[in-house]
Amino acid sequence: MRQLLIATGNKGKQAEMRALFADLPLKLIFPDDISLSLDVAETGSTYQENAEIKARAHSAASGLPSLADDSGLEVDALSGAPGLRSARFLRKPNATDRDRRIALIEKLRPFEQPWLARFKCCMALAVQERQFHFSQGICEGEITAEERGDNGFGYDPIFLCENTGKTMAELGMIEKNRISHRARAAAGMRKIIFGLLKAD
Repeated sequence: MRQLLIATGNKGKQAEMRALFADLPLKLIFPDDISLSLDVAETGSTYQENAEIKARAHSAASGLPSLADDSGLEVDALSGAPGLRSARFLRKPNATDRDRRIALIEKLRPFEQPWLARFKCCMALAVQERQFHFSQGICEGEITAEERGDNGFGYDPIFLCENTGKTMAELGMIEKNRISHRARAAAGMRKIIFGLLKAD
């Protein structure tokens, strides 16, 4: 492996992934760099299945080792929702991240606080057509009724990270890339990739 395709077009996620994998002796490439635009249907029933689907599709289309992730927010009061549907929580067209945050808080208002929740992430690396590697990460916390912080994306401004007193959106990039669900999944994936490179 000399190059690794990071299979996401999300700019916020791209910035995180670039920082999380900066220590790899590989050239990180994003879909825009090679004019690759895929609309991959996330039809899996788990984060791992969706991550594999995306990694497989990007690797097949590009001919490169591809790394994809799938993540979601699980809220106890909502029986684990929005979960796999975190990015599709609202069915209305052109819904924004803020629209989804507002809708989530409205659903939670009838329930007693704290609204315990966790972010989960699974990363999948497709090296060859039938060679896949996986790593997972979890970040525990709770949902806050008011948005705080200007960093991050998605549900970050309303997710209070356990033992920090801060929302994910109030964390600096260095701190976030140490404790977030994606950071924890990336730590495991870096070990896998370094092992593959050593065996090459």
